[in-house]
Amino acid sequence: MHNYYIKGATIVNENKIFIGNVLIIDGIIKEISEKKIEGLSEENIKVINAEGLHLFPGVIDDQVHFREPGLTYKAEIYTEAKAAVAGGITSFMEMPNTRPPALTHELLQDKFDIASEKSLANYSFYLGASNDNLDILLSADRNAICGIKVFMGSSTGNMLVDDESTLSELFKRSKLLIAVHCEEESIIRANASHYLKTFGENISVKYHPLIRSEEACYTSSKKAVDLALKHETRLHLLHLSTAKELNLLSNKPIKEKHITSEVCVHHLWFSDEDYEKYGNKIKWNPSIKSLNDRNKLREALNNGILDIVATDHAPHTLEEKSANYFQAPSGGPLVQHSLVAMLEMYKKGIFTLEKVIEKMCHAPAELFNVKNRGYIRAGYWADLVLVDLENPWKVETNNILYKCKWSPFEGTTFNSKVITTFVNGIPVYENGIFNEQIKGKALEFNR
Repeated sequence: MHNYYIKGATIVNENKIFIGNVLIIDGIIKEISEKKIEGLSEENIKVINAEGLHLFPGVIDDQVHFREPGLTYKAEIYTEAKAAVAGGITSFMEMPNTRPPALTHELLQDKFDIASEKSLANYSFYLGASNDNLDILLSADRNAICGIKVFMGSSTGNMLVDDESTLSELFKRSKLLIAVHCEEESIIRANASHYLKTFGENISVKYHPLIRSEEACYTSSKKAVDLALKHETRLHLLHLSTAKELNLLSNKPIKEKHITSEVCVHHLWFSDEDYEKYGNKIKWNPSIKSLNDRNKLREALNNGILDIVATDHAPHTLEEKSANYFQAPSGGPLVQHSLVAMLEMYKKGIFTLEKVIEKMCHAPAELFNVKNRGYIRAGYWADLVLVDLENPWKVETNNILYKCKWSPFEGTTFNSKVITTFVNGIPVYENGIFNEQIKGKALEFNR
């Protein structure tokens, strides 16, 4: 039975909060009503009593690293998508810096094939840019993939794009959204050399935001924005981390922007004051920076300068993270805890509930032109999340679902809990139990 009647939920959707009912037929939202939906056959429809629970659209995470192929000792599409749906994420967009990196249509298709067999969530994948695959990038189907990923000035494997003519041609000719990681490598190298000479190999991670500095971020982001303005490129700035970069952006509605931006949960939650407690567990690129930067990012999310919230979920093993500063890789796992962390910030009065849903569900769908997802609307796929906002629980090793089995939130008590996650109208996660019989779908785009 794949038809459901969710009754009595507190629905948060399109800047409104109301108690209502949702009818799902064959994976599609058939009707939303504040009144009882009449004429239903109880033989063919399963009733879900959602009184006291909040119903949200499923979260769309536009930036994850699920490490498959090539790095599956620390994560894989199956495990991380499973953790994602337990956290209320129903769709993800995965990055190309795997081994080998997804720099060709064939390698990209391999990832789609894996996801079609293993992912409980809906999925899309970025095609990676290098200095020598411009023709491949320009021939990509703009309605089949989420975008092109460019590492500007910050090396990741062989994906550093530092050839000026390649960058210029890509920005000039691409019909696809270009998502950029902006940190200027020359500035980072100079900073790293200085701190290595000053403190030696055993430098503290607290210097991470001084090595991968505000200047490194701003210089690279400005270069990307200048290129996009020159060529009218559809540019998306990933994981902004500084107050200074906000000066490059506007607060127009998403549909009027050709330059958009993302902020990640860890840059909204942590600050450089937390390095002493968490060490390399909160070592990300770009780095977590000052308390002022964090507060300005929160403010910019509220006033429309920043467009969406994502995770940059990037797992490493605890053994890797336990190395000294220069050897420990950057990144950490987040998809299981991103929604509840944002809801915790709602409870602290930092964001409204409507704002959390706008930035995690509606705005990603608008920004990427995702077809028929991101809202609770008739005719849309029933990607939905039922959440209990008054159900405290502590993050502990035994309830962490990431393959790496750790989280920077370990020991944290969240006051909200994901109860049920629907993907394409099917409850794939319900009270800690997974339904693994049906897999997610490839996202489609209206461009």
